[in-house]
Amino acid sequence: MSIEAKLADFSVKSRPSADALAMMRLSLMDWAACGIAGRDEPLAVILRDKGIAEGGKAEASVIGGGKLPAPRAALINGAISHALDYDDTHFAHIGHTSVGVIPAVLAVAERVGASFDDFLAACLIGSEGAVRVGIWLGRDHYQIGYHQTATAGAFGACLGALRLLGANETQAIAGIGLVSTKAAGLKTQFGTMGKPLNAGLAAEAGVEAALWAMAGLTSTETGLQAFGATHHGVADEVALEGLGETWRMLGVSHKFHACCHGLHAMLEALSEVSVDPSHIASVEITTHPRWITVCNKPTPQTGLEAKFSYSQTAAMALMGVDTSAIASFSDEVAKRADLVGLRGQVAVVADGSLSEMQARVRVTLIDGSVVKVAHDLASPMTLEVRAAKLQRKARGLVEDADALWNVAELADLTALLRA
Repeated sequence: MSIEAKLADFSVKSRPSADALAMMRLSLMDWAACGIAGRDEPLAVILRDKGIAEGGKAEASVIGGGKLPAPRAALINGAISHALDYDDTHFAHIGHTSVGVIPAVLAVAERVGASFDDFLAACLIGSEGAVRVGIWLGRDHYQIGYHQTATAGAFGACLGALRLLGANETQAIAGIGLVSTKAAGLKTQFGTMGKPLNAGLAAEAGVEAALWAMAGLTSTETGLQAFGATHHGVADEVALEGLGETWRMLGVSHKFHACCHGLHAMLEALSEVSVDPSHIASVEITTHPRWITVCNKPTPQTGLEAKFSYSQTAAMALMGVDTSAIASFSDEVAKRADLVGLRGQVAVVADGSLSEMQARVRVTLIDGSVVKVAHDLASPMTLEVRAAKLQRKARGLVEDADALWNVAELADLTALLRA
């Protein structure tokens, strides 16, 4: 059976497990909080105003107000929810899952009047599909310059949308083929508004491809295979092992710092360091080689660039600047003289023996003493602890966090998003 057929079968027939659905609900609430918190970002205002000005059938809610055709709402919501770069990440997938998939599934759910339970299950199907495709495309695809959040995310968005639309396997294969000719996104956009836009493009592509397939548009049956062959995919068959039986989404990581997830292991390690910044002679950060091309901007000039900078965020953590606060990642903070001075003492070293979720930090003081710390983001965390952390995060992001956290109907969720 081809990968397209396996994914189509998965999207049509799979029955999500209770623990995977519980994790998906946490990601959904986290996604919504990040989206609401980002509704007034410049990117959000530009895209929402443009969408409302263009108009169209009022099918799906837009974060911050209004309703638009499902594909356009998916694009805008995907971009807005990724504007703060505070959403979940899957390290095996090498990207963000929720921001590409949930906006697509939400738009289709509103269009067809789906129940909350069916919506949540479709979000899980799409997210799991995105992770599996991301693993199948592999590191080569990412390292050459493609943004897995956008590329693999588009396939996941399509699979989730197809699930809600009641597609059969033939229609699902067509949808996969159609989205393969539309998926796109480049890492060169990191540090600009183009990065969150990539997430929106994935969501839009998934909705459009699914709707086209349901309308009878035909496509190649080997769309994903061709996409992989032309986009430096490694076609890792491990990606399909246990599909529909084991759930990779149980390994999703949630952010507790408002910056690139590649920085989080370092920041968690630095949370254990308590030294006088004026006594620091040097700081050495050891990380996995992949992050060197992602979040190692040595001299960020803007708040957006600071979110992708080991040196800046290390300096912030050592100086007591709250890296969980969105306001900390401003243009002013990026140019603060004391932080600029300290970040100049930070060196970043790559070590392939570390996993992508690990970091080591060595702080050398002027008197010659050394502080060594390390952290692994893969360290076990129960659903209960994760939920408590995410609920605290949500309360710091939105006023109606408790109402959001307890939603049980799709209409209640969309009302909070539009507010």
